[in-house]
Amino acid sequence: MKKIEAIVRKSRFEEVREALHEADIDFLSWWEVKGQGTAKQGLIFRGIAYDVNSVARIFISFVVRDINFEKSVNAILKAAYTGESGDGRIFVTQIEQSIRIRTGDKGDDSLYDIK
Repeated sequence: MKKIEAIVRKSRFEEVREALHEADIDFLSWWEVKGQGTAKQGLIFRGIAYDVNSVARIFISFVVRDINFEKSVNAILKAAYTGESGDGRIFVTQIEQSIRIRTGDKGDDSLYDIK
């Protein structure tokens, strides 16, 4: 199992969420976050330019079985891509164990209902 965390543009979040749904990833969490990187955003209000150091992004987190890993990452890469600086990052972590609290299911069985 792998934990995938991604930071993407707010403007691309709906596309990323839809792409993950099409890749059979329906269980994920996300947060609105601010951070600072090489991409800067500027704001012009009434003719005055303001430097806004924090950039608004969406932080996405979910755990997948190893068999769904590649298609999940590819879905994010394709949907979040604009070709400009600030498209985001994807982080991958190995998960040792997962346990469903309600049933006690462990491993892959704890992630999704068996059909």
